[in-house]
Amino acid sequence: MLHFPVWKRVLIWGICALAILYAAPNFFYSRVESHNDAVAAIEKAGGTATPEQTAAVGLWPEWLPSNIVNLGLDLRGGAHLLAEVRVEDVYAARMDGLWPEVRDALRGLRDQVGSIRRQTAPAGELRVAISRPEGMQAALEAARKLAQPVVSFTGMGQNDIEISSQGDVLVIRLTDAEKTAMDSRTVQQSLEIIRRRVDEVGTREPTIQRQGEDRILIQVPGIGSAAELKSLIGTTAKLTFHPVLGRTADAQSSASGDLVLPAANEQGIFYVLDRSPVVTGEELVDAQPSFDQNNRPAVSFRFNPSGARAFGDYTAQNIGKPFAIVLDNEVISAPVIQAHIAGGSGIITGNFSVEESTELAVLLRAGALPAEMTFLEERTIGPELGQDSIDAGRTAAIVGMVAVVAFMIASYGWFGVLANVALAINMLAIIALLSVVGATLTLPGIAGIVLTIGVAVDANVLIYERIREELRQGKQPGRAIELGFEKALSAIVDANVTTFLVALIMFLVGAGPVRGFAVTLTIGIFTSVFTAVYVTRILIATWFAWRRPRTIVV
Repeated sequence: MLHFPVWKRVLIWGICALAILYAAPNFFYSRVESHNDAVAAIEKAGGTATPEQTAAVGLWPEWLPSNIVNLGLDLRGGAHLLAEVRVEDVYAARMDGLWPEVRDALRGLRDQVGSIRRQTAPAGELRVAISRPEGMQAALEAARKLAQPVVSFTGMGQNDIEISSQGDVLVIRLTDAEKTAMDSRTVQQSLEIIRRRVDEVGTREPTIQRQGEDRILIQVPGIGSAAELKSLIGTTAKLTFHPVLGRTADAQSSASGDLVLPAANEQGIFYVLDRSPVVTGEELVDAQPSFDQNNRPAVSFRFNPSGARAFGDYTAQNIGKPFAIVLDNEVISAPVIQAHIAGGSGIITGNFSVEESTELAVLLRAGALPAEMTFLEERTIGPELGQDSIDAGRTAAIVGMVAVVAFMIASYGWFGVLANVALAINMLAIIALLSVVGATLTLPGIAGIVLTIGVAVDANVLIYERIREELRQGKQPGRAIELGFEKALSAIVDANVTTFLVALIMFLVGAGPVRGFAVTLTIGIFTSVFTAVYVTRILIATWFAWRRPRTIVV
């Protein structure tokens, strides 16, 4: 025990040095988000850092690690929203997209069904009146050919629509399986869109998760108010694909009925579009960054069956013409159709960089909210409340630390001092690991750290009591220390394994605050064992080799 190989000394002290290095930024960036957030986010917004931010950033060299512990909503303040997704809007949009297909199918049977007229219907239902009721059977057969399998594992073997008749009215409804699949897709797409929009402003560790069937919980630490968060998320927009009729520099120069929208990446340029989209973002099932035949960045995409059919027919008839992709009332891309795109998949080429193609793929895949959201809960948590919690947690940690330090010195003298040094390194290691893994520190997390302070010296107590027993039996100091660490190791491992299992169960089964407590407790278990067994051991070995005492008092 008293002889440490050089490699082991270097490894242990190296880990301690890394813990100090990665924990240090938390003491320099206490007033700002982090080096990245304080500089990059401000520069991205085109603003200028405040003197306070500049001074805080300047204290820490840029080439050193600059991650800090993320503070949760209860500590840092921020905004809390509970939103309900209006999935009925998607049902209505689905029927609006199906109507042109039904209309075209019935027009081919005009001699049997006569004239056709769409009637008002609830969301998820399409009602079409025909002037010749005797042709209803032919209309039903034509409409059934438009049915597609449900795009969902739970809906396998079922169609997306069911067709029936009521007198002279053809009724098309979404099946329950299709509604369930659409609900899941809509909420999941909304989650991805909200997360992307929140992440764009550089906020740290937002909580965005699904609750129930059609609700989304949004918690963003550090944002000013719930109103600011609602503005950040934005209102409902539609992702659509339109025929391009022309380009102009005058937004008022188009014919009546045409859609004129600005180009996202071309200042002062407007696109004149056909108001009726060929396909919509609802029919897009995937988009990924890729490369074209000349190894230039591009975006590959894929539609569902109904979108594939409409897109294939349009591209076959419009080779050489531009095709506009519209997001949030802006034309984000207007590629030229190079060939007939059959099968529902294709590639968008343009003057893209790799980053731009990746961004465009994200926009296509999840660029616009598919349905309107109703905000059921809005709460703004002020930073004063969070600061009070931080101050209370800091006070509890200091009181606990002082009590533990005093107890260890009073009970074990110089050996207690060495245990306290190891305890300080333990606290730095916890902060360092929280910073590195990007964990969010909440009020229960602070409780876990305070608990770790009290539990951390348990291993030292076991070791020191074992050393005392060996000294009573007449062992030499060096041998007593060696046996004390060896015999206490099994008890230390057993105690911490059981605690780890409990923390693991809390993390897997619990949620929110319980998970925060479990994370800090788990990190504390590993750092406590390392510092108690290895750091304390090397400290004692170093002291013993330096002083070479003939007797010791533990």
